[in-house]
Amino acid sequence: MEAIWDLGIEVVRAIQGLGSWLEGPMKFFSFLGTEDFFMFVLPVVFWCIDIGTGMRVAFMLLVGATVNDTFKLLFHGPRPYWYSTQVRALAGETGFGVPSGHSQSAVGVWGMLASRLRKSWGWVVAILVAFLIGFSRMYLGVHFPHDVLLGWTVGALLLWLVVKSWDRVAAWLQKLAPWQQVLAAFVFSLVLLAPALLTRAWVQANWQIPQFWVENAATALPDGPLPAPLLLDGLISNVGTIFGLGVGLVWLNRMGWFEMKGPWWKLVLRFLVGVLGVLTIRYGLKAIFPEDASLLAYGLRYLRYTLIGAWVAGGAPWAFLRLGLAEK
Repeated sequence: MEAIWDLGIEVVRAIQGLGSWLEGPMKFFSFLGTEDFFMFVLPVVFWCIDIGTGMRVAFMLLVGATVNDTFKLLFHGPRPYWYSTQVRALAGETGFGVPSGHSQSAVGVWGMLASRLRKSWGWVVAILVAFLIGFSRMYLGVHFPHDVLLGWTVGALLLWLVVKSWDRVAAWLQKLAPWQQVLAAFVFSLVLLAPALLTRAWVQANWQIPQFWVENAATALPDGPLPAPLLLDGLISNVGTIFGLGVGLVWLNRMGWFEMKGPWWKLVLRFLVGVLGVLTIRYGLKAIFPEDASLLAYGLRYLRYTLIGAWVAGGAPWAFLRLGLAEK
């Protein structure tokens, strides 16, 4: 792998050599591939535009992130600035590098939006944004070219699989009783979690992070995050949210769906009420629950993000109906 990494360092250095004027635009495009950005866009789509599209985008984001975490553990590759001091670190990351999560999410999420839009210009925008996000990750020094290429590939395969299978799986789920639907969502979250946990256990038992990766990262970003690639926080959060969304959808289906249309001020209030609920659950329970790497802490993190997912898909719509911000 050293030969591939060495070649990748030369490519990253060449990209960074295009000039410091690109730093601002590249950080902007990198932000368009972050979970923070998608967590802002997703509620807007889910509560104010189209629930069906919102669920598909959420599925692509969360399942894609879980698959990405598993692949990262399997390949356990470095970031360019971990591997070489010749690369400028314009951003910091704690996890493994391959495949690029930003690149994968960009293809999956923006591609899903384009598939729902059903306009040729939508695909042009999606492809352009996905390319610029992947390019930005190399410019910022946090991904090798092969990280980005594999991220694009995995994202495209997941997008194709979800688009092709969504309607059939949804039809099968609709035939189940509500408790069976909740059980299916729970089992699915565990099925996603299991390969990552097994891979992590294997890596932890058979591999140790090279000390020079840690030293290079500390040199490149003295005040930035150090490599900590075996933490499970993000993985647990993703699968918990997936289960919660399933629970919320069952809840929403039983109480009746709501009309998406409405005056602009109601749409704004929906967003504010919904986000307030998310923040209350996320940070209120975070202040109470432990945040270490223990089994108890991870279990409570799973519960916290299950509640967030349930609120997004079921609790917030219930509140909208109760507050008169939506009609059945």
